[in-house]
Amino acid sequence: MRKHRLFTPGPTPVPTQSLLAMAHPIDHHRLDEATEAIKEVSENLKLVFQTDNDVMILTSSGTGGLEASVVNLLSPGDRAIVIRGGKFGERWGEICQAYGIQIIPIDLEWGKAVDPSDVDRSLREHGDVKAVFATLCETSTGVLHDIKSLAEITSKTEAVLVVDAVSALGADELRMDEWGVNVVVSSSQKGLMTPPGLAFISFDEKAWRMAESSRLPKYYFDLKKARDKGLQGSTPFTPAISLIVGLRESLRMIVNEGVENVIARHARLARATREAAIALGLELFAERPANTVTSIKVPNGVDGVKFVKMMRSRYGITYAGGQEKLKGRIIRIAHLGWMDEFDVLTAIGGLEIGLKEMGYPVKPGSGLTAAMEALM
Repeated sequence: MRKHRLFTPGPTPVPTQSLLAMAHPIDHHRLDEATEAIKEVSENLKLVFQTDNDVMILTSSGTGGLEASVVNLLSPGDRAIVIRGGKFGERWGEICQAYGIQIIPIDLEWGKAVDPSDVDRSLREHGDVKAVFATLCETSTGVLHDIKSLAEITSKTEAVLVVDAVSALGADELRMDEWGVNVVVSSSQKGLMTPPGLAFISFDEKAWRMAESSRLPKYYFDLKKARDKGLQGSTPFTPAISLIVGLRESLRMIVNEGVENVIARHARLARATREAAIALGLELFAERPANTVTSIKVPNGVDGVKFVKMMRSRYGITYAGGQEKLKGRIIRIAHLGWMDEFDVLTAIGGLEIGLKEMGYPVKPGSGLTAAMEALM
């Protein structure tokens, strides 16, 4: 018998009560029960987004939410600054270019966080920029970007700040209204502890004003329709109602724990994971680590690709490897969503065992001791 344990930054483990809710016989998505579920989910999403703005629910992956923000804000030929410091920062640029948006890239070495002054300088040099596209946690590297400072900078301009919080919402701090972030996008399968298939997006007043003049094509991702229907407890097109009732349970857990407590828990688990890696003589990859996921450089002599495969096949432990140029070079251990102290200890214990089997000199228990001390 083998239990499978998921330590990837999406999908993440789904709580039992959410799974049970989704196991109920499916109901029609236009009845009162569905309306009540959508309204409750919408209100609780506002608490997690830390906003008084409407949060729209889309049946799509997080990437659909990213695309929706682009097509509802911009027009052909507009210019936008794109912070490209990993796979998902680059995705912002790819979406923009697919719709004829001229991008002004700020390219970062993978593993580095953006210097807000570089964004400020670019905005000053390019006065006609309509949007700045950023990520809260660049999931491919584990880097946390300084969204608060970026919001302070963009607030002094006509440009809107659009943040990919797909992986980090509910794990790393993001105060949409207090910081003045104009657009936030997230999804269901990360910190919100629900299977993939739902995206969420919130616009503030500045973003809605820009949306009034947007001329990019949109139909399924027309956010005005989504907003209007959402106020009625509905969606313009068929919602993934089973996912929504599962999400309702997950959000109830988050609200009961308290959003600030949830973020503090993630910070504590992240700190313990980082301390364990350092105690094992490993090097962290991210310059400014996020609470969402810890990225660790694969030590010399260890095949990172084989390590991840071996841990899953032999021990049922699933870590994430590196993507694209980081393939085989880093191991990513998520402490995201439905996680507690003992999940972290399991992840670290597995790391010790696996590295030892791959020939890396591990003093058994050294990482676990460091993690336990951090947790206690």
